[in-house]
Order: sequence, then C-alpha cells, then structure tokens
Amino acid sequence: MAQERIGRKRLVVGAHYGTRDFIVQRATAVIMAVYTLVLVLYAVLVPSLDFDSWRAFFAFTLGALPVGQLLATLAFLSLAWHAWVGVRDIWMDYAHSDGLRLFLQVLTILWLVAAVVFFGQILWSL
Repeated sequence: MAQERIGRKRLVVGAHYGTRDFIVQRATAVIMAVYTLVLVLYAVLVPSLDFDSWRAFFAFTLGALPVGQLLATLAFLSLAWHAWVGVRDIWMDYAHSDGLRLFLQVLTILWLVAAVVFFGQILWSL
C-alpha cells in the first residue's frame, strides 16, 4: 500500500529553524510582555500623562546609563525580531515561487530595518 504525501516536500539542509525560532518567539514575547507591564504600571501610577511625563520616562537614567531608552530599544528590537520570524514563516509557507518568496523576504527585512532606524532616530534624539 503506497502512502500519500500531503503538502510540499521541504528540503532540510541543517538550518534547524524550528527550535531556534520557537525559542526566539517565546523570548521576544516575554521581553515585550514585561515591557508592556512596565508601560501599564507607569500609566497607572503617573497622575498626568502628557508629553513631558513620557519624555521623562524615556529619559530616565541610573547614573550615566539611559535605562528608559535602553529598555525601549530592547523592546522594539524584540518586536522587530519577533515580526521577522513570524512573517518569514508566512512567506516560507505561502509564497511557493522561490523568486517571489525572496522578494517578499527582502522587502520585509528592508521595512523592519527602516522601522528600527526610524525608531532609533526618534527615541535617541531626546
């Protein structure tokens, strides 16, 4: 009795995307969740949320270390990496043409890099 194959046959070349991506998705999700809790606590505890209070939050320092900016940067880099893993998997699953998949992946990388650069320009110009 012959077995039927469902779906495409994927060539496994030793990249081990599955385990690493699983860990990356969970780690970045935890970082974003913790940062979201910090933002929510700040919003609850600060009596007036205006531009100056948010600016003070992001400009918070411990000694010479800009903690507010570093935490925001870590959260945004986590968001970008989390998005890359998810969107790349979507392109790998649903874009069947190699050329189209490569084009979409390059477009996604360019968009994420531009978003990170734009974020950095805004946050680190405080």
